[in-house]
Amino acid sequence: MSSYKNKLDSLANKLKSEDVKIPIQEVSPVKTSGVAKKEEEAQLNVWIPKSLLKKVKGYALEEELSLKEITIKALEEFLK
Repeated sequence: MSSYKNKLDSLANKLKSEDVKIPIQEVSPVKTSGVAKKEEEAQLNVWIPKSLLKKVKGYALEEELSLKEITIKALEEFLK
């Protein structure tokens, strides 16, 4: 039991003597899409087939885009 106490005491002393190491957080800018952010946004809620949603999500992963970005690009292309 005394060896356990000694180990605990040495650990406590070590922790007290060492300086506190604060992790440094890296800040990086958020990826922006080609959409102008100055426009006011409105919500769009639609029902689509599950198979189409799976395809869109797969595309989003491959291209590293959000569903919002894909939807905006698709609608803009459709309405040209």
